[in-house]
Amino acid sequence: MQPDFWHERWHNKQIGFHQSEINLHLQEFWPAINSADGGRVFVPLCGKSRDMLWLRAQGREVVGIELSLSAVQAFFDENGLRVRISSNDRFSVYESDGICIYCGDFFDLAAADLAGITAVYDRASLIALPPEMRAAYAYHMHGLLGPGTKTLLIAFEYPQHEMAGPPFSVHEEEVRKLYGEHCAIEVLRVVDILDQEPRFRDKGLTSLQEKIYALTYN
Repeated sequence: MQPDFWHERWHNKQIGFHQSEINLHLQEFWPAINSADGGRVFVPLCGKSRDMLWLRAQGREVVGIELSLSAVQAFFDENGLRVRISSNDRFSVYESDGICIYCGDFFDLAAADLAGITAVYDRASLIALPPEMRAAYAYHMHGLLGPGTKTLLIAFEYPQHEMAGPPFSVHEEEVRKLYGEHCAIEVLRVVDILDQEPRFRDKGLTSLQEKIYALTYN
């Protein structure tokens, strides 16, 4: 999947993956990844997610990475946030009151960019990537994070042949293959959501589960 794909999706406002409401799983399972030391929270492929506002309201600084400039600008504009913009050789950096978003390629991130991160919230990142990119994504993520870092990962499971992603189906077996070497993995909940997602039923899906994981890096 090339960057042009996501730039086009945002340009054409084909952003069905964007949620206007705060994710309920985040609110329920935040204690599973929250840490007492108050470190920063990383949100990969963050788009313009309002979940970042919720995380900030919990008293945590938030760091996002997003490829689309229009998505980054929309986040700050739509939420009425005054933003400071700087740049380096890899990213344009947008900052406002404890929220920092790097605009650029996830794979250009270095561990120093995520200093102080103790939690990761991945609702729409892993499932946005085609199979051939997911191993590289998980490997790079491991190199960015320190031991003890916890991740709340939300994935979809459905018959992949019934619908072309994104969002892609990522089954538990693959999650364990991608992360098991470096993380303890706990399944927090499995929810059948096809009846709640008619847009996916209309695309031909016969089953759709949302599976929520807590990952803890060794």
